[in-house]
Order: sequence, then structure tokens, then C-alpha cells
Amino acid sequence: MPGLHPFLVVPEFHERVWGTKDLRPYFARVIEGDPVGEVWLTGDLCKVSSGPLSGRTLGELAAEFGADFIGTAAPQPSRFPLLVKFLYPKQKLSVQVHPTDESALAVGEACGKTECWYVARALPGAQVGLGLRTGITREMFRMAIEAHQAEHMLNWLDVKAGEMFYVDAGTVHAIGANAIFVETQQNSDVTYRLYDYGRPRELHLEKGLAAIRETTRAGRVLPCTREGREVLVEAPSFVVGKIVLQQNVALPANEASAQVLVAIEGGAVVECEGAASLTMMRGDAVIIPASSRGVSLRPQWAAELLHISLPAVKPPEPETMMPVSDTGHSH
Repeated sequence: MPGLHPFLVVPEFHERVWGTKDLRPYFARVIEGDPVGEVWLTGDLCKVSSGPLSGRTLGELAAEFGADFIGTAAPQPSRFPLLVKFLYPKQKLSVQVHPTDESALAVGEACGKTECWYVARALPGAQVGLGLRTGITREMFRMAIEAHQAEHMLNWLDVKAGEMFYVDAGTVHAIGANAIFVETQQNSDVTYRLYDYGRPRELHLEKGLAAIRETTRAGRVLPCTREGREVLVEAPSFVVGKIVLQQNVALPANEASAQVLVAIEGGAVVECEGAASLTMMRGDAVIIPASSRGVSLRPQWAAELLHISLPAVKPPEPETMMPVSDTGHSH
């Protein structure tokens, strides 16, 4: 049976009405058909693209290898716990909400969906809508949906490249155009769409309104440095850090979690005892199984990597900043 060593992943391209046909600078391909909005890097059906496990899906590996692959902290013993994806909004995403673990389990889903957004690229004026404005209740929000005014009920925040936003389950949110995000989330695709600017897609008003929490912990997260590493967000469901690679770096073994590396800039070589080295370029994702030992990173030239894993011990929810938007709606 082939051993578990770090491997590259084949990205999955998902069409979305709000997406784009130009996936630069992270993916060189030109889209012929419908626009692509999401590029999944760690979905259950994403496949290994390097080494002896090439062609196997993450779902298959999680089921076969369990904690040796996904780690002891994974909430489900045979399911990859994190869904990491690039988002390419050319238009606004719907105003939506995701359920908490408790409400998801109550309707037969595997888990809820808390997420975070790292801003990889942003043009001036790019914004996200995060949470209901102060004083807006669920009932007021329902009336705003009926009056086609829902987006004006959200806090709209300007975003800049390099920023991180935390979006806990139950937070009403929307993403505007003109930025590229790397989203890390619990491995759930449950979305309740509350308002869609008149686009002819299904809405999930009753489930969505029931899932809303009027006050949440969502907001901009200020990075901190721990043991020489930049931590962008540390939360109960994930830890996302940034590694600015200018010299060789040894990655500590992590039995608690598989580790996901996403190249944001530059290129790096991932080396592991007993395995062929892997070269990752901008847009590539490498997964390091929890049982891997002796992993090190070497820059091809200066590289910037996101480093994503589960926390070994669940921390409290992160401290966030939620500046009150001036106008309450996007400009």
C-alpha cells in the first residue's frame, strides 16, 4: 500500500452565474463555457495529481487512511475536514447565510459552515457585506428582502489585498465584485440564499431566516505573530497562517491535522523524507498528511504561502473588528 506523503491536488472548476472567464493570475486557463466562480482545492472529489496516489480523491483517502491522513482533530473520522477554494466574483454573490453545526445536524447535514476569506487580490472599491447593521432585527431584514432592499441592511466593508475576514455560521453576508479571495471553511456546501438581486435562482427564505444570528463574531481579523509565524486567523474550525518564504523552513509534524499549503505568490519546493520533492507555483495546493514527517519548504524564489490546518486544541473565536459602514450599502 503506498505510504502517505505530501501531494499536489487537481483543482475543480465550478461554474457560477457571478463568476468570470478570466482566472488569472492563479490559473492560466481561459474559460470557454459559463463563467467560473469557485475553484475548489480540497473538495471530497478533488484528485491527487502527483505521486503514487495520483488519481485518488480526497474523499477516498480520508475513508481509507482516517487519522493518518486527516489528523486526530478532524470532527469526522473519515472525512476531509476543510474546504479551501478560490472565489472569483465578477458580480455580487447573493446575500446568504450558513447554518451552525447544531442546526445543520438537526436537518441531517454533516456539519455547519463557518468560513474565512483571505483577500488575495483587490481593486479599489472592492467590498464585502458582513453581518446585519446595528439595530437590524431578523424581522426588519425579512421586510427588507420583500421590498428588494436586503443588501442595504448589511455592513459593507472595503477590502484590501492581504486582509483576513472571519465569517462565523449564522452571519448574513455577501461578497462584492473586483477581488479574488481564498476561502477556508468547514467542509460543507450548505448555503441558504436570502436575496439574489432579481437573478432567477432559488431562495431559501424560511431556512435562511431561521439560521440568522443577529449578533455574531464576524469581522476583520488583525494578524498576529506566534513562534515567528504570521497567524491570519485562529478559530475553532481552522487556523490560517501566512508563510513568507525566503529561505528553507522546516514544517513541524502535526498529528492533529492534515496541512494545506496554497501558493499565493512565487514558487516553492516541498520536500519530505522518503518522497519525491514537489514544486508548487502560484495557485497550486499541496496537502501534507497528518502522518508525514520531515517536511520542509524551499523557495524557488521568494514565495508567499497560506498554511491551513485544524487547531490541535480548539481556541475561542477570534477577536475581530467590525467598523460600522458609513452608508450601510455598497458604493
